Amino acid sequence: MLAAASFTPLIGTLKPDAAKAFYGDVLGLKFVNDDGFALVFEGKNGSIRISRVPAVTPPAYAVLGFTVDNIEATVDGLTAKGVVFARYPFFVQDAKGIWSAPDGAKVAWFHDPDLNLLSLVQPA
Repeated sequence: MLAAASFTPLIGTLKPDAAKAFYGDVLGLKFVNDDGFALVFEGKNGSIRISRVPAVTPPAYAVLGFTVDNIEATVDGLTAKGVVFARYPFFVQDAKGIWSAPDGAKVAWFHDPDLNLLSLVQPA
């Protein structure tokens, strides 16, 4: 029924000014608007709605993933902008925080200002 529908990831924020700077200036997504309820950003093939909420309880898993062609270059670029990549004791990650999955995909995780977990993925 919804296979042909477009979808928009929804992320909560208590810090709309910090979220706007992070998603726009740091991640480089195009700011579309702020309707007072949420910030909207566009990327290559979709949009993200970052809603003002009364509380954020970040899950332990990534809520948004970005597929990239060159994860090392993307990690380097984001690190230069102050992004700190997460480390997990149950994954063997390289010096940049990149995990190589058994299928050859590469993944790195980082947080937004509200501690929502985001990821970069370079497919195998």
